[in-house]
Amino acid sequence: MNTIKLENKIIKTKYNSFDELNEDDLKLLNSKKGVKYLIKQDEINMSAINKVLRQIHYELQLSELQVELIKLQKDVIKKGKRMVILFEGRDTAGKGGAIRRFMEHINPRHATEIALPKPTEGEKKSWYLQRYIKNLPEPGNIVFFNRSWYNRAIVEPVNGFCTNAEYEKFMQEVIDFENMLIKDDIHLIKFYFSISKSEQQERLELIKNNPLKLWKVSNVDKRAIELWDKYSEYKNKMFEQTATKNNPWVILNSNSKMSARINAINYVLSKTDYDKNQDS
Repeated sequence: MNTIKLENKIIKTKYNSFDELNEDDLKLLNSKKGVKYLIKQDEINMSAINKVLRQIHYELQLSELQVELIKLQKDVIKKGKRMVILFEGRDTAGKGGAIRRFMEHINPRHATEIALPKPTEGEKKSWYLQRYIKNLPEPGNIVFFNRSWYNRAIVEPVNGFCTNAEYEKFMQEVIDFENMLIKDDIHLIKFYFSISKSEQQERLELIKNNPLKLWKVSNVDKRAIELWDKYSEYKNKMFEQTATKNNPWVILNSNSKMSARINAINYVLSKTDYDKNQDS
């Protein structure tokens, strides 16, 4: 099984007293951004200071990486490359938030997020992969799949949305399908955002209690905790059967959304050949 687990790349800040703060972090706390974040804290103590510094360091890292993403995309456009990045993981794992950070500053004319709804009756009668093929990128474009064809590997069998025969057929076809994409010069990356059961439960509760986010909770989401073990079973099968040397699964610990976003962008940049010396 070829899976890649990424280490945390977030700069850690854990000061025990104000006297320990180094000069650079003091400057960050005294900046407009630092003061703004400190004012929002319920109490100004070392816990709050560490939290604010983690947020600022994250934003600084993210900004640097997003500059590199602009360079990468320019190279993709110039050379007519095609990129497909899959974002898989349990509900509330942070897939959508990570995609937004990828797309925040790149040219939207050459980058698309695909989050397909449930298939129509016509699509149900067609070859399963057909509707995903229609959304593959043209030359010079990047496509981010917020859930992908791997719905059939986990979500559909767990929730009874496909038959066992349909599941087995997909599992037999998917590696050949992805090898065809790679042979056609599509750069494919597969991310799996992994969270703990307690973290998922906490996030689901926060969403349920936020009227602005209620649209995010579907009937499938509501059963996520109840079906945790079954999701785990099919997730492990997916890794065992579809993580190959050419198409590995990249597993991101997304209990920390900030770490997962930084790690994901870092990975894409490190695995993509682009001109790093060009102006952004």
